[in-house]
Amino acid sequence: MRARPSRYSPVMPKRSSKRPRDLNSLAASIVDDATDEAPEPEPVAPEKDPAAVALGRRGGLKGGKARAESMTAEQRQEAARRAARARWGEGRPKNS
Repeated sequence: MRARPSRYSPVMPKRSSKRPRDLNSLAASIVDDATDEAPEPEPVAPEKDPAAVALGRRGGLKGGKARAESMTAEQRQEAARRAARARWGEGRPKNS
């Protein structure tokens, strides 16, 4: 038995660029291609000011120690209890 000749090419042709599926995006890309306009680049997030970052870090490093030193022993214990309840879920309804 002989194999039948295929009327389709066994290899799919490669597309030069992938078109968007969204109709509005597709239309915009077609117009951009036809008018030779390049799309506008996306805005870049502004960089942080190094001086402000250093100040924030310095305050963050000493914040916990300064707070603990200014609290009484009872206040520290209560803060620790609240943190444990928040972390381990004591006193909250459990999921069934």
